[in-house]
Amino acid sequence: MKALKLLVVSFASAALLSFSTETKKIIVIDAGHGGNDFGANVNGISEKDMVLNIAQQIKKASDKDGKYEVVLTRSDDTYATLTERTEQINKLNPEMVISLHINRTPEANTNKSGHEIFIQKTSESKSLAQKLSKKLGECSIKEENLHILRNSKSPAVLVELGYINNTKEREYMNSSDGQREIAQKFADFINEQ
Repeated sequence: MKALKLLVVSFASAALLSFSTETKKIIVIDAGHGGNDFGANVNGISEKDMVLNIAQQIKKASDKDGKYEVVLTRSDDTYATLTERTEQINKLNPEMVISLHINRTPEANTNKSGHEIFIQKTSESKSLAQKLSKKLGECSIKEENLHILRNSKSPAVLVELGYINNTKEREYMNSSDGQREIAQKFADFINEQ
């Protein structure tokens, strides 16, 4: 009788598990800096705020079809060390990591413009960067030994969205429309994966 009960419980458990939903794949968006780390800063406009706003909008715009769960390394103006961020990323074991930053040159104003993507020394990271570059607009892709790239076990890229000390780019990246448009390009990229 005991064996029969165990058999019934085993079949019931198997039936319940076969109807459970598949877990969503995770994509991590890392909004650089935060808290007392402003990142690049011009005229009171800071990198940390712009990339956080864009990251939050990517998450909202990517939740539409439910194929992926977008997780932010920070969802408010808090600071976490690079080690804490990569530990969080590695615990999540995501499909990919996209770290958002904004560039700056040493001079007060620059004519340099456009984005660039830094990658790990892996074919997966390079492939991710090439696909992302097509979505954002062709740009330079370079291998870099940056902490988030070096210590993330998942395919990762670091995207410099533009130059904060280029007036036109700063105004665009700091505007509601600009941030929404940038976020939508990332969301479209994620939703197409």
